[in-house]
Amino acid sequence: MTMTTHYIDITLLPDPEFSQAHLLGALVAKLHRALVQGQHTDIGVSYPQHISQPLARRTLGTVLRLHGTPEVLQRLMARDWLKGMRDHTRVTALRPVPTDALHRTVRRRQFKTNANRLRRRRMLRKNETAEQAAAAIPDSAERRPDLPFVQLRSSSTGQPFCLCVEHGPLLPQHVSGAFNAYGLAHEATVPWF
Repeated sequence: MTMTTHYIDITLLPDPEFSQAHLLGALVAKLHRALVQGQHTDIGVSYPQHISQPLARRTLGTVLRLHGTPEVLQRLMARDWLKGMRDHTRVTALRPVPTDALHRTVRRRQFKTNANRLRRRRMLRKNETAEQAAAAIPDSAERRPDLPFVQLRSSSTGQPFCLCVEHGPLLPQHVSGAFNAYGLAHEATVPWF
């Protein structure tokens, strides 16, 4: 993969009818569909306004930043994937990444959070009774993610889910790799500025 040398910021505008969380969910869902349809593994995403401090309100903020080469970003933006969101967003022109930018991973973190679901899975895997599974997995086993997230709906099952996003530590060097259909990666980095 080539290094992400340019970026485009998409900023959510205040709206009296829709919350910022609702608008961000719609924007991420539209981007996801566009990345899947275009079979992109060369576009990264970051959320430069994210807050993930334990005592603060966790949020991804109102800016979604796309990272890639000029050709790849121009090809994505030439598609009409922002249809229905144009009144709710402000999109910057394609800009070069600052030369002194650091780098970081922006990845999806999945959590097994529901104790009842974990118990049902255990019962099936280990052929246990409900009582045995409850003894092995107490209610305290439920994990409450402390990361910012966006609420989405699965296009295959229709079920709602939280896409938890973790911004990794700052690194002095770029790490190449592929991005998933949400623009996230476990190893590939995006510029951070």
